[in-house]
Amino acid sequence: MSDTAEPSSPVSRSGPQGPTPGRRRRDAAATRQAILDAAVAAFTRYGYDGVGVRDIAQSAGVTAMLINRYFGSKEQLFAEAVDVAFAPRTVIAGSGAQLADKTARALVARTAPEAEELGPFLLMLRSAASPRAAQIMREAIGRHAGRHLNEELSGTAAGVRAELMLSLQAGVWLMRSVLGTTALTQEQPEELAQWIESLFQVLVTPPTAASPRPEPGAGSGP
Repeated sequence: MSDTAEPSSPVSRSGPQGPTPGRRRRDAAATRQAILDAAVAAFTRYGYDGVGVRDIAQSAGVTAMLINRYFGSKEQLFAEAVDVAFAPRTVIAGSGAQLADKTARALVARTAPEAEELGPFLLMLRSAASPRAAQIMREAIGRHAGRHLNEELSGTAAGVRAELMLSLQAGVWLMRSVLGTTALTQEQPEELAQWIESLFQVLVTPPTAASPRPEPGAGSGP
């Protein structure tokens, strides 16, 4: 295979006039998608610094030069892989008055010992040590989960409350799915969901004049 040719499909055949433009476009789209799928899987498993373009190319059945042709660089490929991984709402569920309850229940279900691994969380954990990868992931969180929660959480400090809610989700996942801490893994799902919902509800409910935000440093000693 040349570095610039598309991988040929085993079921496609060129007619007397050669491949049609439509077939060439479909092959290009399929090749790009195969690269992106391989990149998501590789970055999720090994992190940004743990895998190279050649490894992803081998998994996708293409050459490293072809990856650079489609995506320009490993960094840009990572950015697109992160965008694909972070776009679905894997844990955040419901809206309005149901946001805290449904998200808590989704988090408990998705972090259960028998549940399928949460790829976006693994990708984030395994790539966070790279400053550039961390920046890319911050931007993707802002475009997807962060933006959705900001739209849901009206009132004062919506951005702070949204990121605190995301932090709680990441923390529960880390403690329950990765470390497997005793209390979180042994608690009954219904009870655990209620505990988490009560924490989410504090963040979902906007502060009022009767409960103002604490000033930075308030309550600290001299």
